[in-house]
Amino acid sequence: MKTLFLASSLTALAMAAPAMADDWSYSGETGPDNWGGVCTTGVEQSPIDIANAIPSEVAVPTVDWSGATSVGLVNNGHTLQVNFSGDGHMHLNGTQYSLLQLHFHSPSEHTVTGENFPLEVHFVHASEDGALAVIGVFFEEGEANAALTPIWGAAPAEAGEVAYDMAVDFDAMMPTASTAYRYAGSLTTPPCSEIVAWTVMDQPVTASAEQIETFVSLFGNNARPTLPVNRRYVLTAE
Repeated sequence: MKTLFLASSLTALAMAAPAMADDWSYSGETGPDNWGGVCTTGVEQSPIDIANAIPSEVAVPTVDWSGATSVGLVNNGHTLQVNFSGDGHMHLNGTQYSLLQLHFHSPSEHTVTGENFPLEVHFVHASEDGALAVIGVFFEEGEANAALTPIWGAAPAEAGEVAYDMAVDFDAMMPTASTAYRYAGSLTTPPCSEIVAWTVMDQPVTASAEQIETFVSLFGNNARPTLPVNRRYVLTAE
């Protein structure tokens, strides 16, 4: 069973991580309008604009990332990504998902009533059967974020991977309030697979103007535009 879980986790990681390749981008002929496949034909695509969420009794997933160990920091040409091993996990609807990686987008991919935040982090998890669950957290401009400082400081300036074994300050990237939005969606990068249970935290955390500018100077705009909600429900969770 452990071997099967590792295989499915690696497969999910490969799908969840933006590939280090030049066949897609965020603008021009290889931009989102031309990604093709499910990215174009899917009806449960992410990100979305969060508006008119329905009050509900669904719960925010519980997380325990204390057992996660950072094992690599990647500049894949599209974003910065921290990869993890170990026993960091979250529970959602009775299923356990293991933390695989986190990565960033600027501006935020999800919007709230049409408004972006300057930065968004995605915590990507996989279950034993390869389903994905992602937690998104917004950053607003304000105090410097303690979690970003070491990641930004160690990040490769060009595409590539470096060893990274520093402890990640998860608390600095998670809001104190637990209100969130939940919906069924997809990866926000090719192949845009519609296998993601999304939780987007309502309350932002802060990052300094300098931290935001440092990321933007490396990647520019790396946010996929929002897609139609279609017949999906967006639920509030507490």
